[in-house]
Amino acid sequence: MQKISIAINHHKIYFGGLLVILLAAMFFLIVNGKEATFISPNSYHPFFLNVFFVNYTFMGDGIFAVGLIALMFFYFKRKQAGLALLYSFLISGLAVQIIKNLINRSGTTLYFEAGTYLNVTTDIPLSELSGLPSGHTATVFALCTVMVFMLKNKNQQLLILMGALLAGYSRMYLAQHFLPDVIIGAMLGTAAGILAFHLAQNRINIIRFFNKVNRVNSGTVSTPHIIQPV
Repeated sequence: MQKISIAINHHKIYFGGLLVILLAAMFFLIVNGKEATFISPNSYHPFFLNVFFVNYTFMGDGIFAVGLIALMFFYFKRKQAGLALLYSFLISGLAVQIIKNLINRSGTTLYFEAGTYLNVTTDIPLSELSGLPSGHTATVFALCTVMVFMLKNKNQQLLILMGALLAGYSRMYLAQHFLPDVIIGAMLGTAAGILAFHLAQNRINIIRFFNKVNRVNSGTVSTPHIIQPV
């Protein structure tokens, strides 16, 4: 894991900025509560922002993730990067589904009484089953964390961070999730991205490990033969 700590240290803009923003969001949540942190930031809903966020939130969709992975594999021919993105998508998605099924918390539509929250765009209906955490946010942060490891430019790191944060906020703007859902989704996605990067860096060792396990299970492991010199 030493390579991971070095990689994180080389991308302080992204990870440091994300840490500060997550801590600020948690402080805001503790001080104001879940309801206020949902309604207050969403009091301004002009048409152009509705159009923007309805389309921008697609960045957290599985179709977008699969398209990005395919682009990295087949167009840019960067197999290791594509593998890291694939791992991050699968790990974050699996973790989100496990937590959703364990917690089984209702989405936003079952929380607010009729007339309590009126800033809802008809393009994306209120979610009944989203719950905790935000899957879109987890996907975006998983992909962005992997992508940021590929960059050295500090300005590009900042752009990716801003892009991921906007995608997370879009889930609240569109009334799909509360702030805690987005915070946990961002943390989960970031952890998935870091783990995925580590797995992709060591993919040969992983393949050898699983091949060895399969041989042990099938009873085909044999004692190494000593090769006699010719």
